[in-house]
Amino acid sequence: MLGAKSVFADDCFRNSYIGADFDINQDLTNDLPDNWRDFNKKFIPIWQKSHPDKSKVAAGLSCGALWSICKGLAIGDIVICPNGSGSYYVGEVSSEYKYLPNNELPHRRDVKWFPIEIERSAMSDALRNSTGSIGTVSDITKYKDEIESLIKGQRPPSIVSTDETIEDPTIFALEKYLEEFLVSNWKSTSLGKEYNIFEEDGELVGQQFPSDTGPIDILAISKDKKTLLVVELKKGRVSDNVVGQIQRYMGYVKDELAEPHQAVKGIIIGLEDDIRLTRALSVTSNIEFYKYEISFKLYK
Repeated sequence: MLGAKSVFADDCFRNSYIGADFDINQDLTNDLPDNWRDFNKKFIPIWQKSHPDKSKVAAGLSCGALWSICKGLAIGDIVICPNGSGSYYVGEVSSEYKYLPNNELPHRRDVKWFPIEIERSAMSDALRNSTGSIGTVSDITKYKDEIESLIKGQRPPSIVSTDETIEDPTIFALEKYLEEFLVSNWKSTSLGKEYNIFEEDGELVGQQFPSDTGPIDILAISKDKKTLLVVELKKGRVSDNVVGQIQRYMGYVKDELAEPHQAVKGIIIGLEDDIRLTRALSVTSNIEFYKYEISFKLYK
């Protein structure tokens, strides 16, 4: 994302670069370790000094995105950037990090843009959701086959699953819509009475929240600010995989995002549980399972 609402996208395209700001006003050439945690450890306090009213979550998002652009991307990586008009510019990273002070998005990488744009309407629902995050950076590597097809002008199938952890493809196909429905109707759910999906500056950032082991389906915070909630949708997957995944996400939130006074809890949502899920959750005190029901009626 090249500035809020892609405000700098056209300038980046004209001048062949991508970049970021985040109010870190110094050359980072000698401050880009291989591990983003080391970068965050040093620069989160610097960021927080200029944003004293912001949370640790906001600090981690900002510094993590800055590291990803400056160091995490490699020369030859493909990036897609929304242009603000329903399409995405596509380009190849062609330089190492450079710092251009007194410019918009001063932390930059050169990019060779392709003579093609990807229409958002041509993307699968899964890719559209992943690229719809308002966050600066989202890793969409798992959609590389689809992106390559789109670059070639080919429209991919609307449902694609080669994930061996998918136990029930029918439920998986159904639940790919569940996340959007849950987010859109959050306030009317039982969870919405106690938690808010995480927001920053009035923008929803808690959907597909980035972590070091993959995106968290939903990150929420209790109305009293004392608990961070990790919500993971089962999506027809093997129970063991879902439990292990939410535990990894919760560990990330505890170690990297939670303030000293905040607890971390988890919720798995699915159409049905099974003995493996029941046994696994019976020895945890901070993860719960919620079952959803679908009601569809027509009246004349």
